[in-house]
Amino acid sequence: MNTTAQALTSFARHRTLLLSGLFTGAVLAVGMGNAHASTTYNPPIQMTQTGIEYMSGGATPDEAKLMKTVEPRWPASFEFDAKGQGPMPTSALVKVTVRDAGSGAVVLNDVTAGGPYMVARLDPGRYQVTATRAGQTVSHDIDVGRYTAAHAVFDWNVGTGVASSR
Repeated sequence: MNTTAQALTSFARHRTLLLSGLFTGAVLAVGMGNAHASTTYNPPIQMTQTGIEYMSGGATPDEAKLMKTVEPRWPASFEFDAKGQGPMPTSALVKVTVRDAGSGAVVLNDVTAGGPYMVARLDPGRYQVTATRAGQTVSHDIDVGRYTAAHAVFDWNVGTGVASSR
């Protein structure tokens, strides 16, 4: 092969490698972009000093969807609602306390919910749950069964000073 042919062959190889590299990079960039777009923040699971696990969140639509998805896997779930306006905004701090209904022992003590949804890994039994927002406390009794979960919705009629549970 003469030097002109070798030079053209070498140029063609480099061009092919360059185009191949650019194509691979573009595919990876698109793939990474899609992977990032579908990534949902998973709120951290917290643990009390007594060993009770809980998680709260729902600040964004994706996070709310995640919380609703994991809810059936937890023995107890709570929803904080601005009555007639949907889930409580995350700026509205809700403090949650859970007591064993029989002994009165505190299971979760004044835990701040990080969004309109909270789940807790409670042992089977009866509990009194109180949720306080802006000085208004709502109480709800729940019964966590051995094979059944408990769900409580806490409502605050925003602007009226009235709170209720359902």
